[in-house]
Amino acid sequence: MTRLFTIGYEGATPNALADALATAGVETLVDVRAVANSRRPGFSKRALAAQVEERGVGYLHMRALGTPADGRAAARSGRHDDMRRIFAAHLETDAAKEELAALKALTRTGKKLCLLCFERESEHCHRLMIAERVDAELDIEIEHLHALPATFERP
Repeated sequence: MTRLFTIGYEGATPNALADALATAGVETLVDVRAVANSRRPGFSKRALAAQVEERGVGYLHMRALGTPADGRAAARSGRHDDMRRIFAAHLETDAAKEELAALKALTRTGKKLCLLCFERESEHCHRLMIAERVDAELDIEIEHLHALPATFERP
């Protein structure tokens, strides 16, 4: 059975995230953030792509599968039902439908893919909704990966 992984980088280091992907045998990291920038060093698009590519993992940004600004605001304020409603409506846009179709086609190839967003736990993240849409059509196995938390050592 085809497996689709998901991962969030909240609390992780770029190195730990890349290690988790490589350990799982992920071939392509699919970034599903609307804005692939981060205040956290190493998690913006270029830096993240370079980090995972060092481990033999490809990088693909699917911007149209990202949560719109109002959905991100709802998620940040803990209004998860609102985020789900907003993102479900977003998935009905032409751009999101096109990228979801492309993701399904890529999944059908059997390539090991992993959806990436910020939230460590998937239950409050839109990447779970994306994975469930793929599963509804392709009957895949969804597996949530976790990168080791960042640790801070004192000198």
